Amino acid sequence: MTEKFFVTTALPYANGPFHIGHIMEYIQADIWVRFQRMHGHQVHFVGADDAHGAPIMLKAQAEGISPQELVARIAAGRPRYLQGFHISFDHWHSTDSPENVALSQDIYRRLKAADLIYSKPVEQFYDPVKGMFLADRYIKGECPNCHSKDQYGDACEVCSTVYAPTDLIQPYSVLTGARPVLKTSDHLFFRLSDPRCVDFLNGWTTTPERLQPQVVNKAREWLSGQGEQALGDWDISRDAPYFGIPIPDAPGKYFYVWLDAPIGYLASLQSYFESGKARANGEPRSFQEFLSAPETKQIHFIGKDIIYFHTLFWPAMLKFAGPPYKVPDNVYVHGFITVSGEKMSKSRGTGISPLRYLDIGMNPEWLRYYIAAKLNANVEDLDFNPDDFVARVNSDLVGKYVNIASRAANFIGRYFGGALAYNGGMETLQRQAQDIAQQVRDSYEGRELGRAMREIMAHADRINQEFDARQPWVLAKDPARRAELQDICSRTLYGFKLLSVLLAPVLPEVGTRVARELFGLDRPFRWSDALEPPQRIAAYQHLMTRVDPKLLDTLFDTDAPAAGSKAAGTAAAAPAAGPASTGAKPTAAKASAAGVPAVPATAEAGSAAATVSIDEFKRLDLRVARIAAAEHVTGADKLLKLTLDLGTETRTVFAGIKSAYEPATLVGRLTIMVANLAPRKMKFGVSEGMVLAASNASGGPYLLSPDSGATPGMRVS
Repeated sequence: MTEKFFVTTALPYANGPFHIGHIMEYIQADIWVRFQRMHGHQVHFVGADDAHGAPIMLKAQAEGISPQELVARIAAGRPRYLQGFHISFDHWHSTDSPENVALSQDIYRRLKAADLIYSKPVEQFYDPVKGMFLADRYIKGECPNCHSKDQYGDACEVCSTVYAPTDLIQPYSVLTGARPVLKTSDHLFFRLSDPRCVDFLNGWTTTPERLQPQVVNKAREWLSGQGEQALGDWDISRDAPYFGIPIPDAPGKYFYVWLDAPIGYLASLQSYFESGKARANGEPRSFQEFLSAPETKQIHFIGKDIIYFHTLFWPAMLKFAGPPYKVPDNVYVHGFITVSGEKMSKSRGTGISPLRYLDIGMNPEWLRYYIAAKLNANVEDLDFNPDDFVARVNSDLVGKYVNIASRAANFIGRYFGGALAYNGGMETLQRQAQDIAQQVRDSYEGRELGRAMREIMAHADRINQEFDARQPWVLAKDPARRAELQDICSRTLYGFKLLSVLLAPVLPEVGTRVARELFGLDRPFRWSDALEPPQRIAAYQHLMTRVDPKLLDTLFDTDAPAAGSKAAGTAAAAPAAGPASTGAKPTAAKASAAGVPAVPATAEAGSAAATVSIDEFKRLDLRVARIAAAEHVTGADKLLKLTLDLGTETRTVFAGIKSAYEPATLVGRLTIMVANLAPRKMKFGVSEGMVLAASNASGGPYLLSPDSGATPGMRVS
C-alpha cells in the first residue's frame, strides 16, 4: 500500500552557513526519504530557513542592511550545500513568508479561542546600554540549578534545566556586558500546564514507537515534575524592536521565534503545494486536504538540543489548534557530531566545514556512507575520525563493493559480449537475495543505518569470497570451462546489482549510474530491482576512487587553499599530484612517454639515489597481486591494461610493458604493485596503482614477481 509522508528536518537559523551538524541531519533524513521513495511511497520532503529573532535583527543592524537582505544572502548559498551532498528536498522556503504569517496568526487565534492564551505582566531584563529588552539568548549567567557558569537565559546546556532569565545568578548582557535591569512588560503565554495539555502530552509522548525511549524518558521528566520543576506555561511574545511576526491583537508585540519556527514546516509545505510541485509529485489534493488526511504521516528529524520544543510545545499547539492541523506521527532525534572525540571547535581545528569538504574535491558520497555507517536509531553522538573515515570508505566502498563489478564485468565483456547466464540454482539465489533485502529493509525502516551498512558489507564479503573460491582467472584459461566462468561472473554481478539497490539511498549518484550505465535501466533503481537477476551488463566504467589521506589533512588545514581543486572520488577525478599512477616503469628512456616522472640517467646507470628514512619507505603499500586479465590498449604504443587481483579487490593498472610482454602470457602471473598511489585519469581510463619492473640501458622491462607461496594481497616489506 502506498503511504503518504510529510517529512522535515530542523530549520537552520538564517544568520550563517550550514555546519556539519546540519549536513549530518539532512543526510540521515535524506537516506530515509530515498528509501521510502524506492518503495513507491509518496514523500513530500520540505525545509526552510528559520529567519526571525533578535540575532538576525542585530546582525543585520551591525552590517547596515535589513534583516530581509541578510536572510536572502544566506538563502542564496543554501543550494550549493544541498545539491553538493545530494539532499533531495522537494522545496525550500523561509519562515519570513506570507504563508508563515498567516498560519502563525491562525494558530494563535485558535489557541486563544480555546482559552489557552493569556496575558500577564512580566519583569524582563532590559539592556540600558543597547536600549532594548533582551531575548533569552542574549542573557547569560550562572545556572540556578547546577551553578554552571555562562549559561543562556532560557535553558542550561549542562544540566538541561529550563528556567526564566530572571532565575540566573549574576546575569549579564551578551550584547554589551552591562548588568541588565528589570522592567515590567505585559507578555502573552500559552497554557502548557493546562490539564488538557498535560493529559494530551502524557498520552502522545507514550504512544508506542512515536518517540525513541530516551526521548520518552526525558519528556516524562518534564511532564511529571513537581513544584519548581513542574511543567510551566510558555512565554510566546516579545516586545519591539524585534524581527518577527506581529501578534494580530497586541500592537508592539511579536511572536517569539520558537512559536513561528516550527510552523515554518507547515508554511514550507503550503508554499510547495501552491507552487504546483506537489501536484507534479502526484498529489492532487490541496495543502489543507493533504495535511488533515488521516493517512498523512508527519515526520520530523531533529537534534537532541531541541527536544523540549518538539515534544511539548509543538504537538500541544497543533493538537489544540484543531483541523486541518495534526500532531506529528514521529519525532526522530539524533545526537551531536564530534571530531576525534572532541566537540566542534574551529579554533582547535576540530571543526569540519561542509563547503570546504566540497571545495577541495572530496566525494559527497564518501561522507554519506560514513555517516550512515555510524548512525543508529538511538540518541547517540556520532564521531568523525579521519583515520576511520579513510579506512572505512576505502575498505567498504572500494575494496568490497565497487571492485565486485570491476572483477566480474571484465570477464563477461571479454568472453561473453556482456551476456549473463546462470547454471541453475536460481530459486536459491533469489531467496537469498530476498532474505538480505528484507534484513536491510527492516534496518532502513527503523533508521538503524549502521546495521544496514554492516549487513550490506557482510553480503559483499560473501560475494567476494565465492568469486575467489571459484577462481575465474583459472577458468578463463580453459575454453571447456567457459560455462562455469560465465556462471560465477553472472552470479557475482547479480550480487553487485543487489548491493547497488540496497546502497542506493546512501549512494544515489553511484546507484543511478549503475542502474543506467551498467544494467541499462532508463530510471534509478526501485527496491524491487534487488530481486531481478540481470541478463546483460555493459562495459564497466570506473565508479569511485579511494580516499587519499592527504585530502583529510587539507580538510582540517583551513589555512591551505582550496581554490582550483577538481572533483575527486569519482570516475572524473583529477590526476593526483606526485608520481602518476600509470603503472609504467620508472626509467629515463621510457617514463615520459608513459606519463611517469623520469629517473635521472645517473640513477638508471646504477649510482645510488638519495637516501630515505624507514618511515618514508613504510609509506609505500607494496602488495602481491595476481594478473587476472591483460589486454592491449587501442591507440597506445607502450601500454597494456592489467586487471590486478589483490584478494579482496581488483585494480585496473595501465603499465608501459607492451614492448616486452604479450597479454596472454601475463594472465595468472603474480607480480608486485604499489597499492597506495593515488588514481590517475588517463586518456584510456583510470589507472589505480603501479606494477614494479626493472630495466636499464641493456634490457627490460622485467616484471618483479614474488617467490612461490605468496598470495594476492600479501604486504611486501
